[in-house]
Amino acid sequence: MLTEKLIADTFESAKITISDEQARRFVTYGELLSEWNEKINLTAITEPSEVALKHFLDSVLPFGFIDIPKNASVIDVGTGAGFPSCPLKIMNGGISLTLLDSLNKRIKFLSELSDRLSLGAECVHARAEEAGHNDMYREKFDIATARAVAALFTLCEYCMPFVKVGGAFAALKGPDCKDEISGAQKAVKTLGGKIEMTKEYSLPNGDRRTLVVIRKISHTPTIYPRNKAQMTKKPLK
Repeated sequence: MLTEKLIADTFESAKITISDEQARRFVTYGELLSEWNEKINLTAITEPSEVALKHFLDSVLPFGFIDIPKNASVIDVGTGAGFPSCPLKIMNGGISLTLLDSLNKRIKFLSELSDRLSLGAECVHARAEEAGHNDMYREKFDIATARAVAALFTLCEYCMPFVKVGGAFAALKGPDCKDEISGAQKAVKTLGGKIEMTKEYSLPNGDRRTLVVIRKISHTPTIYPRNKAQMTKKPLK
């Protein structure tokens, strides 16, 4: 069972202290996740201690390595069940949050989650390659983030168009991704970015992770993002 104590102990294992209210909101998050997961496929991770560690803490921990501007605007691209941005919002209430996903069933879950946890998130049902050309979202965000299995050069094309010049794309990746980072150099440069930081770290259980922060230094050319077929046929690598 997911409890406030389990949440607090999990965060404390990474030397992060959370308030009772934050712990309660994470418990509610976990309950909603479990309830909706019976109707739609949101996560394969369901054991309470695993949810606390591999969803909640795993979403929050990397953002301790970067400076998030006060009242930053954040878009989570392909957010799925709200990771990493919804746990980040619980911990940092000052950010304004936009959740983007291509599956409407997930957007309905995220809308209820936002209401129940008072996240104030804008939940957008759209494909990233389409929303990236929408003036409402293009180059409007201080931070874009994604915790996805796609290759970094692909994630860059999906995410960089949302970032305003001076902002950053924070990609949450797994271990041993030096070749992947090297292979994304062309995409980063083409899309107006510069790799600012790569940070390797571990969860308290030893699982290794990598945070890649790409700073937006110039406008993304208007042809990007391309559609999925074009990305597949001629990837930026």
